[in-house]
Amino acid sequence: MTRVLHLALAACTVLAAADAPDVATFSLPISRVVVVRLKNGTDMLDGLRQAVAREKIKNAVIMSGFGSVTSYHVHVVDNTTFPPKDVFTSEHGPFDLLAVGGLVLDGRVHAHITLRSTKQTTGGHLEPGTSVFTFAAISLGVLSDTADLSRVDDWKWH
Repeated sequence: MTRVLHLALAACTVLAAADAPDVATFSLPISRVVVVRLKNGTDMLDGLRQAVAREKIKNAVIMSGFGSVTSYHVHVVDNTTFPPKDVFTSEHGPFDLLAVGGLVLDGRVHAHITLRSTKQTTGGHLEPGTSVFTFAAISLGVLSDTADLSRVDDWKWH
């Protein structure tokens, strides 16, 4: 890499870091609440995506979620330097779904889950392959279509 290119990339990194405030806030009203119920055997992420499309939701806050699953597939961050590296884990067995949180950003579901079995508590970023057991109930607080949440989950904005 040439010295000029290296300096240009370093300057971009400094600008990006200077551009991001330590604390960013977004004050947005919730226009309605949509409760999503997923039945036995439904893939949780696919079900949430279907509900978002059916309800024509562009932006939302995932306010809560509970239920149970027979398998999970998540990823978690595995390092402390940029760029972040993800590690994927999955397991079969009975798990209570303790919490679901996250956002719908421009129609894209970004959800995290917390699970508990008799042996462990686990969780992470929801991936395809998390299968509902008894049911899963997830509540979405729908925000305005014009809400700009594009930087909320942008790890490069640091």
